[in-house]
Amino acid sequence: MYIESALFDLLLPSDSRSLKQKRSYLRPIIAMLRKYEVSVAEVGDQDLHGRAQIGVAVVAAEPAQARAVIDTCEHQMAGRPEIELLSVRRRLRGDDD
Repeated sequence: MYIESALFDLLLPSDSRSLKQKRSYLRPIIAMLRKYEVSVAEVGDQDLHGRAQIGVAVVAAEPAQARAVIDTCEHQMAGRPEIELLSVRRRLRGDDD
């Protein structure tokens, strides 16, 4: 069993000056990521209006399968025009860890 996780650091548009506006950007992003059968949640910068951190994790039988799913999620995040993907931190854990 392998678990790959990723932490996406996002810069939101300047009009996200309230938590309600911030949620309006994050809700469709989280829904899109869930289509890939991953666990996803806002995990950081929850009190900042223009920033967000989204955590994604997947469990797979093979490391290549886990990497492929997270790669797809990363490409989807990078392709969204309304946000800027500032950084991605990834980690793969296996039975040996």
